[in-house]
Amino acid sequence: MLTREDDIDAHALHKRGWKIAAIARHLGRDRKTIRAYLEGERSPGQRARSGPDPFEPFVAYCAARLKEDPHLWATALMDELADLGFTASYQTMTRQVRVRALRPACEPCRPTTGRPVAVIEHPAGQETQWDWVELPDPPKAWGWGKHAHLLVGALSHSGRWRAVLVESEDQPHLVDGLDRVTRALGGVSRIWRFDRMATVCHPASGRVSASFAAAAKHYGASVAICPPRRGNRKGVVEKANHVAAQRFWRTLADDVTVEQAQALLDRWCSRRGDTRIRATADGKMSVATVAAREPLAPVPAAPFPAELVVARTVSAQALVSYAGNFYSVAPELARAAVIVRVRLGSGHLEVTTAGEHTVPVVLARHRLAPIGAGAMVRDDGHVLALERAAMAAATSAVPHRSKVRIPPGPDAVAAADALRQKTSSTSTDAAAAVDGAAVVIDLARYAAAAAGRNTLTP
Repeated sequence: MLTREDDIDAHALHKRGWKIAAIARHLGRDRKTIRAYLEGERSPGQRARSGPDPFEPFVAYCAARLKEDPHLWATALMDELADLGFTASYQTMTRQVRVRALRPACEPCRPTTGRPVAVIEHPAGQETQWDWVELPDPPKAWGWGKHAHLLVGALSHSGRWRAVLVESEDQPHLVDGLDRVTRALGGVSRIWRFDRMATVCHPASGRVSASFAAAAKHYGASVAICPPRRGNRKGVVEKANHVAAQRFWRTLADDVTVEQAQALLDRWCSRRGDTRIRATADGKMSVATVAAREPLAPVPAAPFPAELVVARTVSAQALVSYAGNFYSVAPELARAAVIVRVRLGSGHLEVTTAGEHTVPVVLARHRLAPIGAGAMVRDDGHVLALERAAMAAATSAVPHRSKVRIPPGPDAVAAADALRQKTSSTSTDAAAAVDGAAVVIDLARYAAAAAGRNTLTP
């Protein structure tokens, strides 16, 4: 490998008329090396590879992915390449992407200027930061509309974070997400920090609402509300939001269910999020190791008894879907709108009527199956009623075809004859009634009139 200085000298001596052999002796290099640099086959400062390039098979895939998504994180691309068999390091991948100029420039996007921020101390076990993330364009099979909702909780000291996908950002779903994330993090920190969510506090004053205060007391955590327009106060969870959107949601396939997506997110957090290396006073440690040392309080045995309320449409099989399972109702409710009500910690589910201004009527009550189990919980009475309704509606008749010859049958022919006879008799009676006498037609008058027209007047 020639340095830039040697490369400059080689080109200068070659322009003076020196032979390649003389230049090689002068610089103490091999003649083939000098010839390669003079002919532009090699570049100064770059050593020629002795073996095959391990990145070469993945160039086409990287170019295609970065053309589709110029803002795809290099770490997210590394996740995909690792699943495809790429064994080199992350640094090798980023260097190859940079050297080969595989990432196209995105002209509509402009970098934003940063601003100075203060350094905030985060003692171990002190604080958990919470935030909502609206994820656009969820799979249509979920039936969630234009956005999915992700509640993210992050331990500010270790940086460990977990998140749950929920249908809504109302207070019952918030409490459900708090309980599930807290159990996944391993305990309750002393403080829960929120921004000015309307489900936690009054946005104008920042005072905690009475309904959420009961939930915070149940878990034994103090509530801290961020000052207005101070997004950097929750920097740990904000970074987790960014990672969840770019490395999980952006690459999520369209054919996964909500429960499968949640399992993928949990697996990513444990396999990749918890294996990050943090610099501590005792040396470098993984996030999982630092989080295990945080003094967190135990989570209550039962969650706070908030009531989740979600709207559903009964299927043709008289089944209502909830959390990856199916629950039966009476067959006459097929394709009707109903409400599913679940009180956290009760272990049961109720299906009620869907009137806003009427008292809800309980239509069915079932035992809750594990989330995402794919179970079908059916009442024996519902099963028998559905079978009777299906048998009553069943028929053995052959369905009609669109292209088939079906002439008028005997009944239709008899009805047509009766119509013709009635029409004929009505016409005869009308003609006889004109001027009170029958009309006689004399053809001789027509013949005389015709003969007169054919005679020429002299």
